[in-house]
Amino acid sequence: MLYTIVFFIIAIASFIFAMLGLGGGMVYVPVLNWAGFDMVAVAIPLGLLLNGLNTLLVLIPFARKKLVDWKGGAVMAVTALIASPLGAMTSDRVPVQTLKILFAIMVVAAALRILWASKQAEPEQMMSLKKRSLIGFFVGSSAGFIGGMLGLGGGFIIAPILMMMGYKTKEAAATTAFVVTFSSFSGYLGHMSQGHMNWWLTAIVVLAVIIGSQLGGRYMTQKAKSKQVKVVYAIVLLLIAAKMVYGVIA
Repeated sequence: MLYTIVFFIIAIASFIFAMLGLGGGMVYVPVLNWAGFDMVAVAIPLGLLLNGLNTLLVLIPFARKKLVDWKGGAVMAVTALIASPLGAMTSDRVPVQTLKILFAIMVVAAALRILWASKQAEPEQMMSLKKRSLIGFFVGSSAGFIGGMLGLGGGFIIAPILMMMGYKTKEAAATTAFVVTFSSFSGYLGHMSQGHMNWWLTAIVVLAVIIGSQLGGRYMTQKAKSKQVKVVYAIVLLLIAAKMVYGVIA
């Protein structure tokens, strides 16, 4: 029964977060922890695996619509790839309660940034490739490290910054998915080196992600409106942050 509940929550989360190319680690990690699985040994590494799988799968419809900025996101992807396993290796050296508080702070910051962006018009011009690459170097490093440590993949940092750099909502989502795929899988490998994994649980949630990500990617590219997606995303993030804070102080 517990696995069935987790399956449906993960599938729904994958649908929602696939629309913004974020993977869903912000939901996967707390849900798995709520279900009774250890935060560091199971929830965070599995969250990274699901994050990477979700963004990898959603890249297919995004790439078909030519929404991914491969050149602009390349530097960010490489630096995130290198930094993510370093963050993953530090997670077992940080107290669980501290991880949860950091998690909540990051989620709230991302939600407020997205709510602000939902009231703005879509940008007309993107920064030059040189500027995108330079900013991408620093963003990829920090997002990869923090994402690897918290099991998020770093998309919640990357997406808002891409929008500030002039990306339209769908382009930001697609390029974020490209970068997060690298950071998530490399962060997962960093955790795997410590030898923690629940294979039966992994099989169930991987199936949920496959279903949710494909439906979410199709909806984003064909029907979703930018403002609608941003508002829904921000609300979900705030609810997650509230749940995490409650878990710390309760």
